[in-house]
Amino acid sequence: VQLQESGGALVQTGESPRLSCTGSGLAFGDYSVGWFRQAPGKEREGVSCISFAGARTFYADSVKGRFTISKDRAENTVYLQMSSLKPEDTAMYYCAATRSSFTDLVAGKVDYWGSGTQVTVSS
Repeated sequence: VQLQESGGALVQTGESPRLSCTGSGLAFGDYSVGWFRQAPGKEREGVSCISFAGARTFYADSVKGRFTISKDRAENTVYLQMSSLKPEDTAMYYCAATRSSFTDLVAGKVDYWGSGTQVTVSS
């Protein structure tokens, strides 16, 4: 099983990059998939999650209204559209997948992790 993230970059405040997570060896239709991030010196935190069929979503308060998560089951890919980026969004962003339940993923109980993609927001 592999989760491959892409889309991380050095961006300016206010820009709107999109992160992608493509899974291999698992079907995203059977998994809740989400994004977590970790900034230097800070703990990893949940950013956004989407359920098996895409009917439920979760957003951290810090990104509500700015980030949008979506799932393309045909492409086995989950996207995180980010907008109005701030310097405090700078972090390594990790894709994660959990089969047991959406609630478990939101709680940080993860079956599989990606290796991460760096997002750096400069002011």
